[in-house]
This record gives sequence, C-alpha cells and structure tokens, in this order.
Amino acid sequence: MTSKLSARERGQVETRSLVDRWQSFAENHRAGQSINPWNEWGHRKALDRTDPEYGRPVKGSLTEQRGKKAEQHVNNEIRELCHWINEIGTTHEDGTASVTFGKLFDAYTRISDTLVGWLVRARKRGYVTFEGEMLYQGKDNDVIITRVKMPEVA
Repeated sequence: MTSKLSARERGQVETRSLVDRWQSFAENHRAGQSINPWNEWGHRKALDRTDPEYGRPVKGSLTEQRGKKAEQHVNNEIRELCHWINEIGTTHEDGTASVTFGKLFDAYTRISDTLVGWLVRARKRGYVTFEGEMLYQGKDNDVIITRVKMPEVA
C-alpha cells in the first residue's frame, strides 16, 4: 500500500534531493581541490622525487588509462617497425637484421609517415641501432639500421 504525498511534501522531497546532490558535488569538489597545491584549501605534502609514484598519474585515473593505451600503441608500432626491418632487411647469423634507411623509408612510408620518430623510440628502448641523432630522407639513405632484438609481444 503506497501513500500519496501532497504537493508540498513532494516539493520538500525534491528540494532535499537537490540539496543532497549539491552537497555531494561540493564535497567531491573540495576533496579534489585539496590536492591542488595552488588552491587555498590545498594541503598536499611537498612532492618527493625519490617517491616511486613521483611523476606518475593517480592509480585508476583516466590519465593512467590513457597512458597505458598510448604505451601499448607505441609498443605495437615499434614491433611493426622491427617486423619490417626483418622482412626487407638482411638477417645475420647473430639474429640481428639490418637495412638501409633509404630502403626502409621507401617501404615503411606507405604504412606510416612517422618512421623517424619510431626509429628514435625503438633505439631508445634498445631494439635498433643506427649512426647519428636524426635521420633525413635523401641525406641519410645509406645509413644502416640494425634491429638488435625483437620486442616481446604483450
């Protein structure tokens, strides 16, 4: 058996609901601002560079999820780059493979226009080696790019 509320009672319930939702929003906002060091409510402790979480996004945050997704994308691109070096390059007895930048550029630009960026990232992670800091089409076509190891499949 349900009881009917008068218009006044319904208004009071709706008002209480709005007040509760606003109060919840205000508390969440204040809690979020409490970690903002530039806010008057902020009381976050000073950051410590030796802390393993220093420079890392909050666990479970959207920023952390986007970072993981971006990392996976980078790993996939580097894996594909190493695959193409194997496909069009010369394989050596020690398990490495090498190809000239010009040959790789001609083959790989059909797939991606960011070859040099992926090469630099792959070198930073120890998957490829090549001479020089940057490679330029035409000028560096004869530079040998060597795939040292293959990235692991995640």
